[in-house]
Amino acid sequence: MTTQRLFEYFPNLSKEQQSQFVHLEELYKDWNQKVNVVSRKDIDELYIRHVLHSLGIAKILEFKDNSDVLDVGTGGGFPGVPLAILFPNVKFTLVDSIGKKIKVVDEVVDGLGLTNVKTINSRVEEVSGQFDFIVSRAVAAMPTFVHWIKGKIKKESMHDKRNGILYLKGGDLKEELKDYRTAQIFNLSDYFSEEFYETKKVVYLPLKFKG
Repeated sequence: MTTQRLFEYFPNLSKEQQSQFVHLEELYKDWNQKVNVVSRKDIDELYIRHVLHSLGIAKILEFKDNSDVLDVGTGGGFPGVPLAILFPNVKFTLVDSIGKKIKVVDEVVDGLGLTNVKTINSRVEEVSGQFDFIVSRAVAAMPTFVHWIKGKIKKESMHDKRNGILYLKGGDLKEELKDYRTAQIFNLSDYFSEEFYETKKVVYLPLKFKG
């Protein structure tokens, strides 16, 4: 998949944003040789398996300017870095407990000239502050994840959707989400035509999980 395909899915990107998305691959390929944060197979398909996948969240919700988003278990910077390019006026906090991964994220953020990203090398339970939305890519089963981020979602909403979790997941989620009646599942295959997205989903879980 080329960046051109990415730009077709997101046609309103500025020249600077397009340039950042192009530069992203070079930065990750360079850093991945030093610190392996993306598997070899995936680095060759960076745009389809990581960048576009991360941006699937933006098909479900457009973050408003000045909102605060926390990316839990960001790894090499996904979904946080692509979302930070897409939403330059949104504040992103990327947290991961593995220091070498955060180091790569710092270098990529610096290389892209992103000023709306803050990184924290820590477990999410130790992160202070509250956020409008918490995003992640399948770092744990939903009940575990909900436990980790307890008390970290702002009560006042500024978006059409109530504040909560936007979680990138795959496969059958019935069992995992059975206790969360307010959860909504969005199929990424409705937005992206690539075969990779046939089983990929975004789970939206509003603040009042059992309301």
